Amino acid sequence: MEDRSRAVGTFQAGDYAVFAALFVVSSSIGVFFAIIERKKPSSKEFLVGGRQMSCGPVALSLTASFMSAVTVIGAPSDVYRYGASYVIFGVAYTFVVFLTAELFLPVFYRSGITSTYEYLELRFCKPVRVAATLIYILQTILYTGVVVYAPALALNQVTGFDLWGSIFATGIVCTFYCTLGGLKAVVWTDAFQMVVMVVGFLTVLIQGASRAGGIESVWSTAHAGGRMNVFDFDVDPLRRHTFWTLSVGGTFTWLGIYGVNQSTIQRCISCKTERHARWALYLNLLGLWIILFCAVLSGLIMYTFYSRCDPWTAGAVSAPDQLMPYFVMEILGAFPGLPGLFVACAFSGTLSTVAASINALATVTYEDFVSQCFRDLSNRAANWISKALCVLFGVACTTMAVAASYMGGIVQAALSIHGMCGGPMLGLFSLGILFPVTNRKGAVGGLIVGISLSFWVGVGAFIYPAPSNNTRPLELNTAGCNFSLTADGSNQTSVTSDRHWLADSWYSMSYLYYSAVGFIGTVAAGLLITLLTGPLDPKNVKPGLTRSVKDVICFCSEKFMQADFSEDKEDMGDFGMAWEKHTDTEGVIKMEEKVKSDNDSLHENGYSNAAFDHNETSQVQAKL
Repeated sequence: MEDRSRAVGTFQAGDYAVFAALFVVSSSIGVFFAIIERKKPSSKEFLVGGRQMSCGPVALSLTASFMSAVTVIGAPSDVYRYGASYVIFGVAYTFVVFLTAELFLPVFYRSGITSTYEYLELRFCKPVRVAATLIYILQTILYTGVVVYAPALALNQVTGFDLWGSIFATGIVCTFYCTLGGLKAVVWTDAFQMVVMVVGFLTVLIQGASRAGGIESVWSTAHAGGRMNVFDFDVDPLRRHTFWTLSVGGTFTWLGIYGVNQSTIQRCISCKTERHARWALYLNLLGLWIILFCAVLSGLIMYTFYSRCDPWTAGAVSAPDQLMPYFVMEILGAFPGLPGLFVACAFSGTLSTVAASINALATVTYEDFVSQCFRDLSNRAANWISKALCVLFGVACTTMAVAASYMGGIVQAALSIHGMCGGPMLGLFSLGILFPVTNRKGAVGGLIVGISLSFWVGVGAFIYPAPSNNTRPLELNTAGCNFSLTADGSNQTSVTSDRHWLADSWYSMSYLYYSAVGFIGTVAAGLLITLLTGPLDPKNVKPGLTRSVKDVICFCSEKFMQADFSEDKEDMGDFGMAWEKHTDTEGVIKMEEKVKSDNDSLHENGYSNAAFDHNETSQVQAKL
C-alpha cells in the first residue's frame, strides 16, 4: 500500500486555467443567445425557448441538471461508506422516466401550459395552484442551496479558497448566463457541461483504477470489504438502503423530481413535438445510467485506494463529502490541469442544476403570479420582468447555500428536501390525472395531510438522526496509515437514553420513503375527503386533464401499432387555452371531438407544442 504520509497537493496554474474555462464558456453561451435572441423580446421565447428545442440538447440538459454536484461528490462517498447498492437507483430511474414520458408528459404537453401549476387551476381551482407554486418555490430554493454548497465545499477542500466566496462566485455565474440567454442558454450550456462531467469522471476512473491496481484489484478489494453486497431484500422501512428503499422509495422520490417538477417539464414542453419530448426523456435515461455507473465505480475505486487508511477516520478530512475531492487531489495532483478538470466536473453539475432551477422559478413566478396580476404587459416588459426574476432567485438560491452547511451529508439532505416536498406534489397531480372523481376539497385536504406527514417525518429525522443499526455504514480501516490519527475513529451515530420513542421508529424511516409517505398521505386523504364531500362526475372534468392506465400502456394496443407517428402532421395550437376561451364544458367537449376526428391517425406522439391553428380555432368557435 502506498505511503499516505505526504500532504495532498493544491491547485496549480493549469488547474485554474481549466476551471476558469468552464465559467468563460458557460458565460459565453449566455451572451451568445442574448445577442441572437435580442429581436425576440417575448417572455415565452425567454422562458420556454419558443418551444422549438430538439430532443438531443434537451436530453443532455436533463441529465446534466439531474446529476448535479450532489452526484459527482456525494454519490462516490456514499458508495465508499455504504457499498455499491447505490447502483439500484438505476431501477428507480427506469420507472421514473417511463412514467414521466407516458403518464405525466402527455397531459402537460397537450395542455399548452408554461407552468405545470397551471394544470392545477384547470383541474381544481386557483388556490390549489397558488399553494403548489409556493411549495415548489420553497422546495427548489432549499434544494438549490444544497447544490451550490456541494461544489463550493469541494473547491475549499482542494484549493483552500474561501468557502463562502466560492458560493457567491457560483451563484453569480449561474445567474449571469441564465438571465442573459433564457432557457436556450440553459439547455445548451447544460449540454456542454454534461460533456465536462463525463470527461471529468472518466479521468478519475482511469487514473484511479491504475493507482488502485487495476479493475480486478478494485473488484476483489471491494468484495472483501463488503462493498459488493448489492441486493439486500430486507423489507424493514427503517433500513437506510435496501433493494426496496432504493427501487420503490427511489421511484417515488425521483418521480416527484421528474414527473411533476417544473424544471424538468419546462424543458420537455420546450421541445418541437411530443415525440421529441419523449425521446429526450428516454435518451436522458441512458445518460443517467452512464453517470450513475461512473459514480458507483468511482466510489469503489476510492475504497480500494483507501482500504487500509481511511482519511476520514484518520482525520485527514472533516466530513465524508470531502473524500472525493481529497482522493482526486491525491491521484491527480501531479498532473497540472486534471484536478481542475474534476472540480470543473463538479461545478458543471451545479451550474446546470442551479441555472435550470433559476429559470424554472422565474417561469412559475411569472406565469402563476405576475401574469395573473398584470394581464396587459407588453412583450418587452414581460421579458424584462422575467430577467429580473432570474436575478432575484439567483440571489435567493445563493444565499440559501449558507444554510446548507448545517444539513449534513449532501446526498441525503438533497433527497430529503425533494422527498418532503416532492411526494405531496406528486400525490396532488396524481389525484388530478389518475382519479377523475377527485374534487377541489379533496385536493386541498390531501395536500395539507401529505405535506404535514412528510415534514413531520423529515424534520423529526433531522432532529433525531437514525441510529447506526439502521444506516449500517461499513467498516473502514486505518491500519495502514503512516501518520498520526487526529480523530477518535468513530463514525457511528450515538444513541442516548433521552431519545423520543418516535426517534427509533417513525423518525428512523429511510429518507427515501419521505416522498412515498407524502404521496400516500395526499392520495388517501384526497380520495377520502372527496368521498365524504361528494365525488366529481368524470364527465364534467375538462377534456385532456386526466389519463387512464389504459392510456399509459397504449403501446400494447392495436391502435398504437397502427398509428402514424410522422411529425408535425397538424398544428395543434394553444390547446390549453381552449378551456379558458370556452367556459361551458359541453362546448369544449364538442371542440375536442372535432380535433380528435381530424387527427385519428396522429395518436399521441404526433402532438405539436405549437397548439391549435388559429384559423382552425376561429372556425370551431363560430360553429359552437
